[in-house]
Formats: sequence, C-alpha cells, structure tokens
Amino acid sequence: EVQLVESGGGLVQAGGSLRLSCAASGFTFDDYTIGWFRQAPGKEREGVSCISSSDRNRYYAGSVKGRFTISSDNAKNTVYLQMNNLKPEDTAVYFCAAKGPDYSGRYYKSTTDYQYWGQGTQVTVSS
Repeated sequence: EVQLVESGGGLVQAGGSLRLSCAASGFTFDDYTIGWFRQAPGKEREGVSCISSSDRNRYYAGSVKGRFTISSDNAKNTVYLQMNNLKPEDTAVYFCAAKGPDYSGRYYKSTTDYQYWGQGTQVTVSS
C-alpha cells in the first residue's frame, strides 16, 4: 500500500523557518517524482516544489524560489521541504504527492500529474 505521511508543520512567526518531511512507503522511492503542493482557504491547490526521480531535478514556484529548498534522502525514503523566511502568504495546508514510476527526469507541476497524496500538514505564519 502506498503511503505518504507529511510532518513538520506548525505555527511560526514571519521570517521564521520550518522543515516539512514527507515519508514514503509502498513503492520504489527512487523511481518516483515527489511534489509539494499547498492549499490556502478558499484557494486552489498550487504547486510549490518538486524533485524528479533519477536525476533529482528540482522545480520551485516563483513565489518560493530562494526561500524554499527541496531535498531527498533515499536511504530514508523521505523528501524534505526546508522553508526559510516564511511569510503570512505561505499559510496553507501543505501536501506531498508522488508520481511514478517515471524515469524521464522531468518534474511535474500540476496536481493532475500525481497519483498518490498525503493527508497534509498545516503551516501557519503569523505577521
């Protein structure tokens, strides 16, 4: 059974940092692209960052580039999202998602590209 479990969310002041984790199981981790998405109240779910399978190419949305860093630990089947200099507009539920198996080395930005989703973790940034 495929499982994605997010953790690391919480309440932080503007300018602070959080590190989200996405622990994966039930599939060959190295063969899957992992994406981070977020959804704020009343808004559509949007892509934040993703890391491709194989070459581990990385994508960042313009709104988080330079502040967020995605990384993976293949030994732990875990993808991390380090979020620095957080802003109130980063407040949302953050989800990780998996697509694969995929050997293209591409990254994928759309929610419809992904087959598996975690339950989400809340990030709240106070001003």
